[in-house]
Amino acid sequence: MALLATERLRPAIHPTYARLVCAHLRQEGFDNETILQGTRLQWEQLLSGNRYLSLEQLARLLRRATALTRTPWLGLDIGGITSVSAHGALGYAIVSAPNLRVVLHTLARFTRLRFQLVNVVISETDEHFTVSMEELSELGDVREFIYSALLVTYLQLVDTVTSQRLRNIQIELPISRPQWADVYQQRCGCPVMFDAPAFRLQMPVSVLDTPCLTADAGTFRTALRDCENQLRQLDNGGALSQQVSNCLLNSSDGYPGLDEVASRLAMSRRTLIRRLKIEGTSYQELLDGVRQELAAWYLLETTVAVEQIAERLGYQDTSNFSRTFRRWFGMTPHAMRNGDI
Repeated sequence: MALLATERLRPAIHPTYARLVCAHLRQEGFDNETILQGTRLQWEQLLSGNRYLSLEQLARLLRRATALTRTPWLGLDIGGITSVSAHGALGYAIVSAPNLRVVLHTLARFTRLRFQLVNVVISETDEHFTVSMEELSELGDVREFIYSALLVTYLQLVDTVTSQRLRNIQIELPISRPQWADVYQQRCGCPVMFDAPAFRLQMPVSVLDTPCLTADAGTFRTALRDCENQLRQLDNGGALSQQVSNCLLNSSDGYPGLDEVASRLAMSRRTLIRRLKIEGTSYQELLDGVRQELAAWYLLETTVAVEQIAERLGYQDTSNFSRTFRRWFGMTPHAMRNGDI
């Protein structure tokens, strides 16, 4: 399997942001059926626990959302409506932190709980405190959404905990200057530099001791402990459903069966079934999901023949694959490849 497909289809983005996109579109007057048309996503799927989305899934939703709203600065809108509670334990850790320095260090450490596609790095000199982001995967067509949403989210959180607009900030974004660049300045309240080598926020060290008006030592300790637990789980492969999906995606020589997956994850077959059920899914559902995503990716992004796609996905009989494909997508593989969606 091509590395690009593995990276594009790997679960890595918390579903909260897809839910917020859908909520924003509903406020604009669109219903769920219209919003999700052509995205191959289901509202029930987005609400099912905390099963992370892949870059490809988010990209499909964003293309649909942009087409409906005709607002290419959608990330700015979503970042602006994201409440503290939407960030879960991380949000509670932020609002209960003692000062802005701790807020920024906490954000840097735990942003990965929401977006696993970037790594946040902080640095400090006598004069400046800098927050930078490194891409862990090629973000492609979702780069502007992710960076603009994270930018406004960071600024909004700072405003919330300090109860003032700290805008003595230098902002650099690794995206080409868009025609709607003035929207960035309006939303951020300060100049934004485009075409930068990386995402960077730089502010004076003097603002770091600004106290958080909602500081609460007990809440902060509890929320921080929860974040650390989540981060340990993430470093161990994430939720079990995510580990199983990654195991299936990374298999280059046929898909491992239920027993083999259980063995790789150091648990019994019964335990794997039980724990996946708790997460609202099953091995077969995850296998079907991986096959669906790969089938569509191969058809839309490559020239691999349908017969070869069927073989790569574990179907010995192309006609059987075509019947299953029609059940998944309501069309034949050739119709999807020809753009009859």
